[in-house]
Amino acid sequence: MLCCCIISIAMSSKIDSSAKYLKTHEWARPDGDAVVFGISDHAQEAMSDLVYVELPKVGQILKVGEVFGVVESVKAASDVYAPIGGEVIEVNEALPATPETINQDPYGGGWMVKIKPSDAAELNALMDAVAYEQFLKEEEH
Repeated sequence: MLCCCIISIAMSSKIDSSAKYLKTHEWARPDGDAVVFGISDHAQEAMSDLVYVELPKVGQILKVGEVFGVVESVKAASDVYAPIGGEVIEVNEALPATPETINQDPYGGGWMVKIKPSDAAELNALMDAVAYEQFLKEEEH
């Protein structure tokens, strides 16, 4: 369930206050016993119109910081990194056919992967929304 508490920052990127973030602009949000991943609004804005998404296979085991997918836009291609480790239990099957969903709704319909975490405490090592907002402001300068 997407939290309605999305913070807007100066550069117009939105931040989901219920998610945790990596400096590489991926987000992770608890979803019951699972954790959902995607790329941040800032990342999709920087990449522009997404045209391709590559996702892992269900059952794949991810480690923290490991590449789990690729997003490509008309401007660039970028690896996507796992915010925490665990087993992939679901992928967003709609994204390969409609990668623009990430541009339209990065924290909702544009989610990429759902995992069963190997250690849910790994979420604590990630930036919360306030720290990510500060990181984005510092990155601008």
